[in-house]
Amino acid sequence: MTSVLMMLFHVLVFPGLLFCVVAGILLAGIDRKLVARMQRRVGPPILQPLYDFFKLLGKETIVPRTANKTMFLFAPVVGFVGLIVISLFIPIFGFQAVGGIADIVVVLYLLTLPAVALMMGGSASGSPYAGVGMSREMVSVLAYELPLILIILALGRKVGMGSEIGISFSLTAIAEYQAANGPMIFQWSMIPAAIAMMFVVPCEVGSHPFDVAEAETEICEGILVEYSGAPLAVYKMSHYVKMFIISALFSALFLGGASTGILAVDALIFFVECVIVTIVTMTIPHAVTARLKVEQVFKFFWTFVTALAALSLILVWFGL
Repeated sequence: MTSVLMMLFHVLVFPGLLFCVVAGILLAGIDRKLVARMQRRVGPPILQPLYDFFKLLGKETIVPRTANKTMFLFAPVVGFVGLIVISLFIPIFGFQAVGGIADIVVVLYLLTLPAVALMMGGSASGSPYAGVGMSREMVSVLAYELPLILIILALGRKVGMGSEIGISFSLTAIAEYQAANGPMIFQWSMIPAAIAMMFVVPCEVGSHPFDVAEAETEICEGILVEYSGAPLAVYKMSHYVKMFIISALFSALFLGGASTGILAVDALIFFVECVIVTIVTMTIPHAVTARLKVEQVFKFFWTFVTALAALSLILVWFGL
């Protein structure tokens, strides 16, 4: 009974639902505020994403006549639940609710759920704009998945080099390795992979300049064009939470997370790392770059970003 209650606490409070929602809203609010400042605007208050969420909850939910109603309404929930499950695997200031010998592979698979949910919703809406957005989202996923897999392989080889099988896909092992040897981002063989991951982060989140699936000035929000009310609120909240999840994952993989053993210090370090990752990978590109074309996204990731990830894998695999 105690274990069941503890698991419910992890899922609903920390590091699950409540914690992810609060952290995601804060990161999204900071991101929007900084983008506005960089563009010489005052910008909204930090808690504007929370206000937007409650505003959307109060709006009417309209389902198009041509839509598959069940899939249309169910898709946002699938993506959001997938993100909450991911939070249980990621070490957050020294704590990991669920772990295993290959938990990073599980995280890799679960990260596709929000994208799949977007595509499900877009295909179910019956809108031609959503159809275009769905095809763009599919291209984006195919674009960043290859370098992401190579990054994970490079990390696994680096951590598991001295083990019997020569590779490890455990987030716990990655955290322990960094605690003993320093953050991955400061190890020269992993620097190309870290740079590659900095490009994967905004594309995974669907942030500018890789927001080709929504592209409100081109295809009227694309996949989300027919959504309103509570389903749209869930999609927006999923976006905020995903900003936090991906930033936390980058922190765990390359910045060492936070493992001083002092809870308050670890929490502060972890949140600062997440804010820095958000600013560097999402806020600054949003403020200073133009949106890429979908073919440019694919070419960029399958050439430059993949080459960086492959370089790290080669360096690590041969012990250079």
